[in-house]
Amino acid sequence: MASKALECLNLSEEQTKILEESFCKYSRHPDGTTLMLIAAECGLSEQETLVWFKHRNEQWRKAEGLPAKHGSVLD
Repeated sequence: MASKALECLNLSEEQTKILEESFCKYSRHPDGTTLMLIAAECGLSEQETLVWFKHRNEQWRKAEGLPAKHGSVLD
């Protein structure tokens, strides 16, 4: 994953692994409690974690041939 927006967060390999695992295995749109738990596990703020998921979702949508921004089509 080589998105400049995601790179600017300066995440460690371990943080990226946890975030990617959460994204792939659990949810691309974590609820508030799940987001808080993921953030705590990564040592990030909830806001940083939310930004990561936002950018990662845009990247996922683009790879799937969908508009990068969430529209009327649910992913």
